[in-house]
Order: sequence, then C-alpha cells, then structure tokens
Amino acid sequence: MKDTLRRNSSSVRMIAHRGVSGLELENTASAFVAAGNRSYYGIETDVHRTLDGRFITIHDNTTGRVALDNLSVENTTYDTLRRLRLRDIDGKAGREDLILPSLEEYTGICKKYGKVSVLELKNHFAPEDIDAILESIQQQQWLENTIFISFDLPNLLCIRDRLPHQRAQFLISSFPDWLPDTLQKYSLDLDIHFRALTEQRARLLRNAGVEINVWTVDTLEDAMRMEEYGVDYTTSNILE
Repeated sequence: MKDTLRRNSSSVRMIAHRGVSGLELENTASAFVAAGNRSYYGIETDVHRTLDGRFITIHDNTTGRVALDNLSVENTTYDTLRRLRLRDIDGKAGREDLILPSLEEYTGICKKYGKVSVLELKNHFAPEDIDAILESIQQQQWLENTIFISFDLPNLLCIRDRLPHQRAQFLISSFPDWLPDTLQKYSLDLDIHFRALTEQRARLLRNAGVEINVWTVDTLEDAMRMEEYGVDYTTSNILE
C-alpha cells in the first residue's frame, strides 16, 4: 500500500498540501483525515466563496478537474457544489464520501486532530467575506491555530488590519526585489515556491525575522536542501 515518504529530521514543520493529496483526493475530508492521522504539523487547503456567500474548499475556480461536472465555483450555490460527485485520485467516480468540504468541516478536522490550519484565500475576497471567514473560524475557537496564506496581498492586509498579530504568509512563485521590504512593512511571513528560494535569499529573510514556508516539495533531496537553507515549514503532497 502506498504511503507517505518519511524524512529523517523533524526540525522543519511539515504541512500536508491540500491534505495528504499524494494518497487521497485533494481538499477532501479523506485527505484532511489522512494528514490528521500522521505526524504533520499543519493541513493546507484552499477556500472559495460560493454564489450564495458560503465557503467551500477546492483549489480551482472550476470543478471539472476533480468532479464529473464542470461548474464555476463562485457562480454556483453551496448546495449544488455539495451534491457534486467527485473523482477519486485514480480518476474514477463512485465513492460517496468524496464531496467538497465546507470551511467549517475543514476547520473541525484540523481541530479534532490538533493540526494547524493553513488556509489559502483563493482569488480576491471582499472585506465582508474575510470577516465572515474569520468569524467562522473564531466560532470554532481555532484562529490561534490558523495561518492564512494568499497570492492576493490585499487579502492579507485586510486580515492584518483586523488581527495585527494573526499569522499570515504571502504566497509567491518568484523573488522580486521588493519582496523582503514588503514582508517587513506589513509583518508578513513568506510561502514561496521552493525553486525560487536560494541559500542567500533564505539567509536574507531569516535575518529580517521572516518565517519561510516552501511549496510544493515532494522529493527527499529537495526537502533536505530546503532544510539546509533553514526554512521553517515545508509543504508537500507526500513527504511527512
């Protein structure tokens, strides 16, 4: 039976990318529980707003890659999205337990298993939607155990405005010149594609007090190199 790849070191906090998406269908309760039953520090997922203002976990803007039907997430109601039949990791449909989880279900699984929630805000959210997300997580008393990540800087600045000390990481796939100063200015940490990180850049960030998360690292060789750079978190589909 296929399982995660084990690292020899425990100095880096491991994040399960979309749950253990190397074993279970990404961003499903099955993938989240698989991470909960292993040694991961945190579980990452992606959240979208539905047409009727609720929140559901899926990576893409449309459902066609993981479901039999191809719908626009933000232009479809929550109940319709919940009724979709998803394909398993092998591409086959049939498992009735594979549905798109709500934000509340994801947070509940993280809380049950004592895992940090690493929540990616997909696309740009209106401030009132960010307020609703914060309220949902606060109702489950899990904000202190949540790290927000986003490619959209205004999303993170909205959170920073409301919660000055909330953990938040700016997602990016490159390393532009303005990045270190921007992170320091807004007290943000970094979630960067591992191929964009060099030892020199990692040293610069560490000296600035910025925590570093790297995505998506799926080989032991790459994980060891990131550890040598001194990263704080490694996000992976299959490494544990």
